[in-house]
Amino acid sequence: MRRSLVTAAVLLALAGSLGAGPGGADRPPLPDRLADTGGGSQLITAEAPDTGSTTGTVTWWERRGGSWTEAGSAPARFGAGGLAEGATREQGTSTTPTGLYDLPYAFGIEDAPAGTTYPYREVTEDSWWCQDNDSRAYNRWVEPRPAHCRAAEAEHLVSYGTQYARALVIGFNYDRPVRGRGAGIFLHVNGRGATAGCVSVPADAMAEILAWVDPARAPHIAVGTSSGPTVITRY
Repeated sequence: MRRSLVTAAVLLALAGSLGAGPGGADRPPLPDRLADTGGGSQLITAEAPDTGSTTGTVTWWERRGGSWTEAGSAPARFGAGGLAEGATREQGTSTTPTGLYDLPYAFGIEDAPAGTTYPYREVTEDSWWCQDNDSRAYNRWVEPRPAHCRAAEAEHLVSYGTQYARALVIGFNYDRPVRGRGAGIFLHVNGRGATAGCVSVPADAMAEILAWVDPARAPHIAVGTSSGPTVITRY
């Protein structure tokens, strides 16, 4: 009897492990496990192992026929300071803010990839992103840079020829900016290493995302970790 019980237990364990599949392959797609996806039918997820990570994965998803399916994936880089809860993040920490955000528009030094339908703004010599907490243009594109936005507290976009070749604005702290929370958070092309707080991907992945993303489908981006207080499924 004892041998029969042990055998049964082993068989049940094997059945469970087979059902789980490698890496929990039977789990619902990540968008189905999020608290919110923004209500659209396109979603980008940017997931890091933990808040101390500077690398992870960006995946883009689309909802068709009532189901989320993966449209593409690429290795991602995050802030040199890791990731931090978006609602309490502090400017100047080089952390990538976690949370669920819209994607107001795209921009770039290079032309938009073929097939792009997303609003795309061309970077010129006069294009700046204001990060000056004392400016009324805080966390906004300015062109030209106004006197109330100090050059030392703004990014001259054309100076980042690699990173801002193509990019999407992430709507962090954008609609009603909180001073000191942070400004200029984008999904952009990889530079040499970790970012100053943005999410970055290889150039070919950025081009693919821009050709895929559709404003009519209300795309959003969810940024978070695999576990812990900033787990991506919270957002």
